[in-house]
Amino acid sequence: MSARRMMWVCLLLASVAGCHRAPDEEQVRTAIAASAEAAEAGKAGDTVAALTEDFDGNAGALDRRALANLVRVYALRGQKVHVLMGPTEVTSRGDRMVATFTVTLTAGVGVLPDNAGAYLVETGWRREGGEWRCFTASWKRAL
Repeated sequence: MSARRMMWVCLLLASVAGCHRAPDEEQVRTAIAASAEAAEAGKAGDTVAALTEDFDGNAGALDRRALANLVRVYALRGQKVHVLMGPTEVTSRGDRMVATFTVTLTAGVGVLPDNAGAYLVETGWRREGGEWRCFTASWKRAL
């Protein structure tokens, strides 16, 4: 194969690879799953990585920093939080995305005594720097 032909093949492959990007809905689902896994692992920074700096949880009840600190406290105490995710439904609303899901939080003895349980969660997402980031979330007990 000639050098010129090889160059065209490489350019074609590069352009096809560059076009292959996960759909927006899948990017949001992946970010939610990564946050849940990070919370279980006690990794505060990774837990909040998909959140915007101005993230608002339950109308001011929890911001990005408070969530990171909560994960840090449990990790420092050696307490493990378990996160069981239900199916995630993602819908597009103009230039935003909304993801809804159920989540069940469980933990060892003495952890989350008032907050353990199942919740219905709705999250709002917007693009920042080419990535989908969660800017708001609301939750209520499912049962």
